[in-house]
Amino acid sequence: MSLFGRVRSLADAALSAWHARGGAFEEGGEKPKHYTTAPEDRVSFLHKVIYGAGAFVNNMLAAAIGGMVIVLNLALGMNPALVGLLGAIPRLTDALTDPLMGYISDHTRSRWGRRRPYIFVGAIAVGIIYALLWQLPEAKSEAFYFWYFLGGAFLFYLAYTVFATPWVALGYELTPDFHERTRLMGVQNFIGQLAYVVSPWFLWIMTYEGWFSNQMEGASALAIIIGVVAIGLGVLPAIFLRERFTHIAQVEAVEKKAARTKGVEGLRRTMAGFFNGLLTTVSSKPFLKLCAATFLVFNGFILISSFQVYVIIYYVFGGDQELGAQYAGWAGSLGAVSNFLVIILVTWLATKIGKRWAFFLSTGVSMVGYALKWVCYNPEIPWLVFLPAPLMAFGLAGLFTLMGSMIADVVDVDELQTHERREGMYGSIFWWVVKLGMAAALAGGGFLLNATGFDVALGGNQTETTITLMRAFDAFIPAIASGLAIWAVASYSITEETAHEVRMELERRRGPAQAPA
Repeated sequence: MSLFGRVRSLADAALSAWHARGGAFEEGGEKPKHYTTAPEDRVSFLHKVIYGAGAFVNNMLAAAIGGMVIVLNLALGMNPALVGLLGAIPRLTDALTDPLMGYISDHTRSRWGRRRPYIFVGAIAVGIIYALLWQLPEAKSEAFYFWYFLGGAFLFYLAYTVFATPWVALGYELTPDFHERTRLMGVQNFIGQLAYVVSPWFLWIMTYEGWFSNQMEGASALAIIIGVVAIGLGVLPAIFLRERFTHIAQVEAVEKKAARTKGVEGLRRTMAGFFNGLLTTVSSKPFLKLCAATFLVFNGFILISSFQVYVIIYYVFGGDQELGAQYAGWAGSLGAVSNFLVIILVTWLATKIGKRWAFFLSTGVSMVGYALKWVCYNPEIPWLVFLPAPLMAFGLAGLFTLMGSMIADVVDVDELQTHERREGMYGSIFWWVVKLGMAAALAGGGFLLNATGFDVALGGNQTETTITLMRAFDAFIPAIASGLAIWAVASYSITEETAHEVRMELERRRGPAQAPA
């Protein structure tokens, strides 16, 4: 049976279970109501693709900074622990900059909207800074490279925040419809996955001797290309998309205008508003469950993301970097291509059995894929490295198709309770949790690699204990983390009917969101 056939069989089995319970996966066994998307709530396919261009930039930059940093070890001989710290330390500033950027975006009042000016400026800045980050001078000390890259990374992540936080928030408000939100996130995730078709080849591109004399020269040229693409695609959402909830935010601003003051007292009120909004956001139980699930699935993968390359190179291919990188590239691209089928399937499933159960199914399949790496990464049968990739694709593809749609529903519940629209704050906290976990995972990955006893100088002569530990971490850490994520979402409470009731109450209170012109 083909991969698609197996996937469809899983979907049919899930639907059979759904029908066996009277068409209800939710608690109580009652068949949930299903609402049709109104024409005015639909986002045109072209606008979905344009929003997806921002996803491509977002994913490409994340994949590039995480995937290219390995050359600091392979080409410059930098200690893996220091490489891990370079990925981790700059992300700690996101604890402040992400929520602050979300708050600024939510409260910006301009003729261009709350989100679009920052998306435009941020895309240009992040592209330029990323290109400059990799223009490393030759023949310097390890300390010099560490501090040079650390300083540049701080600037890169700041510009990244200015672009990404308003872009995420914009997606939450492009439609108020429960199912159209899933379709929008499905399309943007589909477009965004194109970055992961290309990014597994970054190491091979930088290593290929036919183009570059060394890996650092390759990194320098590749970074310039990535920067140009980030600017060209990143500005599109700012130019062509419109914000539905700007008028609602403006009404709120007028209602609160009397409470505004200037000077020290105005600053105090602003800071109080920021921290009150932050506290309200992190007090939402449904939101915290989504954050926990995302932290576990995404960062369980990130923690061992480099291990896959090391296992393929040093276990499957005995230390042959070029051949190992080639197979790792093919496996990564196969997983990325599989993501497209997964996104289509999960988007469809979510509209049939609910977003929560679609998450359970997609995450469960990925756990099987991760565990199979223990068997399939086999030096006797190298091509088996390709088999787990399509199954592992269900994890991240399903996660980022569903989470954005579910958080948009949480934002509506929050507005009902607080009379404020906080897309920026929710988006920033959500992605801060992702990035905080990524920082810990990147740092932990370097120390974890050291703990295995890996020594790059040994090449293909790593010890048996080192190889065994690398393989075990690579296969079972993300599988266990994904199982914990399913447990975290088990009690998530916002169903289609709940979301519909919240929307009706909001529109009775403040009117409908305006359709973009």
